[in-house]
Amino acid sequence: MDLPETRIHSFVIKIWLEEMAEEVDQAIWRGHITHVHSGARRHFQDLDIIFDFVQPYLLASSVNNDE
Repeated sequence: MDLPETRIHSFVIKIWLEEMAEEVDQAIWRGHITHVHSGARRHFQDLDIIFDFVQPYLLASSVNNDE
């Protein structure tokens, strides 16, 4: 089953754990996500941002391509 390209989205996510120098035993997740086709990128310190970034692409695909 081949899907039309407008229904396929690729994202590259890079995530790393960054230790806080000023606070012992404290670390935060940092990263960035890139939409491959458009090149749009967003940096984050909260993993929930990943969903926030992806959701509009998925909603646009489902609204524009309901068959």
